[in-house]
Amino acid sequence: MTDDRTFDAVTETGGSPMGDLPEWDLTHLYPATDSAEIKRDLDWLEDACTRFAADFEGKLADLDAAGLLEAVQRDEKINEIAGRIMSYAGLRYYQITTDNDRAKFMADMQDRITTYTTPLVFYGLEFNRLPDDHLDTLLAQNEELRRYKPVFDRMRAMRPHQLSDELEKFLHDQSTVGAAAWNRLFDETMAALTFVVDAEELSLESTLNLLTDSDRSKREAAAMALSDVFAQNVKLFARIHNTLAKEKEIEDRWRKMPTPQTGRHLSNHVEPEVVEALRNAVVAAYPRLSHRYYALKARWLGLERMETWDRNAPLPREDERLVGWDEAQQTVLDAYAGFSPDMADLAKPFFTEGWIDAAVKPGKAPGAFAHPTVTTVHPYVMLNYLGKPRDVMTLAHELGHGVHQRLAAGQGELLSSTPLTLAETASVFGEMLTFRKLLDGAKTPAERKVLLAGKVEDMINTVVRQIAFYDFECKLHAARAGGELTPDDINALWMSVQAESLGPVFDFHEGYETFWSYIPHFVHSPFYVYAYAFGDGLVNALYAVYEEGDPDFQAKYFDMLKAGGSKHHKELLEPFGLDASDPAFWDKGLSMIESMIDELEAMEDA
Repeated sequence: MTDDRTFDAVTETGGSPMGDLPEWDLTHLYPATDSAEIKRDLDWLEDACTRFAADFEGKLADLDAAGLLEAVQRDEKINEIAGRIMSYAGLRYYQITTDNDRAKFMADMQDRITTYTTPLVFYGLEFNRLPDDHLDTLLAQNEELRRYKPVFDRMRAMRPHQLSDELEKFLHDQSTVGAAAWNRLFDETMAALTFVVDAEELSLESTLNLLTDSDRSKREAAAMALSDVFAQNVKLFARIHNTLAKEKEIEDRWRKMPTPQTGRHLSNHVEPEVVEALRNAVVAAYPRLSHRYYALKARWLGLERMETWDRNAPLPREDERLVGWDEAQQTVLDAYAGFSPDMADLAKPFFTEGWIDAAVKPGKAPGAFAHPTVTTVHPYVMLNYLGKPRDVMTLAHELGHGVHQRLAAGQGELLSSTPLTLAETASVFGEMLTFRKLLDGAKTPAERKVLLAGKVEDMINTVVRQIAFYDFECKLHAARAGGELTPDDINALWMSVQAESLGPVFDFHEGYETFWSYIPHFVHSPFYVYAYAFGDGLVNALYAVYEEGDPDFQAKYFDMLKAGGSKHHKELLEPFGLDASDPAFWDKGLSMIESMIDELEAMEDA
């Protein structure tokens, strides 16, 4: 599941001013939790896993090319059916995370699928014991088998970190009471929290949304309410982070992972030095980007010093009107169509076929995401739509994911999934198309300034803030390796990256030190966050190529999205003349942000 940009949640409840906000139609997956179709698929899955183990365990080394292809394709079908069941259970749960029946159904499905698939653990282990020359011979003999080579390469990258068959089965079997259980505790705790602002009881989403209010006193009240509630629960959140970090450290040690980040880099199919080059380029650019922009924003707001609750404040002249759902839909589809009518056509069914859940409801998961489900169905997009201009950009972002997932589905279940470093490409590109269309339509310098400032803030949140998050995680896991961390220890690590990334214009109110506690990526997907900065930098470089007028750009772009996870980032970027392993590559993307700040400063001086 691509769990997008919940880090600064800026979307919230719908209601009549927004128009009729759509809800998911999950019957595309299954009619109901007690349907005959679910029972059929569960029975099939149990039998398929049992037969797979009986047919192939201990025998992979003796298979010819056709036999190995059969094993791969049967495994792919098992992945599809299990994925369909868990997509249905998970999406229902995210609609109302506080509903006990939905939570139980998801947990029961996870338990059953874990039990059914435990006999399959041998497959990856045994496959990785095949000699390289033997596998190369089989691949040379069968073109259809050769198509799966990128999958095999990713599997075999784990060879140095593979445990015994017995230990791998144990880890698989106990996973539902390990990290998954702590993840669920975090989700349910967060969904149940309430915050009192001006005598009104609000959800997390509602309260975070007030940090973008034009009334500074409301922003301050929201920040203080967040601080109070996070402080009341900080021991629980510290326990969750301590446990998950320790569990990861233990498994990494057994697997001989050289760093806590190694597993993420391997799953992203990206070299550690590429991520390090990205991280170093962004940190070096902090003074030219976030420090400079926030100093400029302080002047706009008439402030000598900024508080944390001013970071996402609207500009004094910012249009505060709400954008209705129909207008948001048309804005994004027009922007997509301006690039390619085919892109707009791929996006339209999300609005017409029940593929988007947009309104906020009690207990609904915060933030936004696009979930690909399985390649035989279609993706689903979740939003918490409030009608602010940023919500329109979030819609453009998630639809980009949806378009990407639809195009990549042709690769099949094992090859369609894009590594996180490339998974943000279409989403950020969709945002950029929408932003450029709005910018081109600006009628006054003031309107252009507001749009530019909004985009700069989004890019700072996507690049600067995410790399600061990544540094926080690196420090957290390194510190946890030395022993249990108190809430104060974690708070100090959080504050150590905040001043560095946001800049000297900020003061940090007492209580802000606990704001690490609500960010779900640290819990669900350790070290995920650098993928946002990777994606933004990559798209900025791509967009520069597009603006230069490459006549074949659209065709190359669609080919890149259709490739899914079947190609490495070097191979995907080569047609555009780009190379992410070149340290100068990242400076190109950062220079686009810098040029926008240059224009804003010029407007200020004019």
